[in-house]
Amino acid sequence: MARGRTTEVQVSLTAQDRQTLEHWQRSPSMPVGRVRRGQIVLLLDAGASVSATARTVGISRRFVYKWVRRFLAQGVAGLMDQSRPGRRGAAQARGEGAL
Repeated sequence: MARGRTTEVQVSLTAQDRQTLEHWQRSPSMPVGRVRRGQIVLLLDAGASVSATARTVGISRRFVYKWVRRFLAQGVAGLMDQSRPGRRGAAQARGEGAL
């Protein structure tokens, strides 16, 4: 018998969400953070546990839960980078950061 808590996260992707997240995995110009977040959701949808997903992606279980909660609340848009307070970087100020 397993020890400790067992928390199951149920992720059910629509065909369009799956297509978008799989596209992110194949895109060479996609930011690595967004690719990793998409991989988290795809693994959980495939039936992987939170612990296995965290090991596969190389992050802690805490962050797996964080991104799954955001995905469940906001959909694919919840996996995008959000703007942060503070001064923009020099490359962004010149317009070089956006593609």
